[in-house]
Amino acid sequence: MQLLKKGAEGDIFLTKHQGKLAILKTRKKKPYRNTILDDKIRRQRTIREASLLAESKSFGVRTPLVYQVNANDCTILMQHIKGDLARNLKGSKLTNACKEIGKITGTLHKNGIMHGDLTTSNFVVSKNKTYIFDFGLAQKTSKVEDHAVDLRLFKEILNSAHVDMMDVLWPSFLAGYKSVVETERFNKVLNYVSVIEGRGRYAQVV
Repeated sequence: MQLLKKGAEGDIFLTKHQGKLAILKTRKKKPYRNTILDDKIRRQRTIREASLLAESKSFGVRTPLVYQVNANDCTILMQHIKGDLARNLKGSKLTNACKEIGKITGTLHKNGIMHGDLTTSNFVVSKNKTYIFDFGLAQKTSKVEDHAVDLRLFKEILNSAHVDMMDVLWPSFLAGYKSVVETERFNKVLNYVSVIEGRGRYAQVV
């Protein structure tokens, strides 16, 4: 196995499944937590992530196929999607990807799922199709506030990792998002993004 990424919640490995490349996600033990509690939390989150990956696919969102889930080892074996991470795209390809990301986010929200870690590192463009992965922080929620947190995080990512194209990418994302959710809902979520931003500015002043 080849380590691809070390994360706060888990590590990502490139491996093989039935002769094909696959991804293995393992959830790390947290030494600062009670062992029994830690095992319970990691098992629950592993099962939840696999479940939300499958559920998202059921309503048209492109996610990796889940091959195996091991609740005892807190691992998920899933499809490896060969393509380009959105964060590595440039110009019009990145702009188009952001619009697709907006549509994907809107579809998730419309079906009551908050991704929780919306970054251009969690999307892959393969054969002109955009896939989303890493549902480790995802949860079932239809709250406007929670959906606004998703949008706010993505906006922050664009403003740091892709600041030179921010004035194009953010409107492109919003256009994709709005095309999926109804106008009233779109306005509510976007207004709450402004509320969150206002809290941040207030905190900085204080």
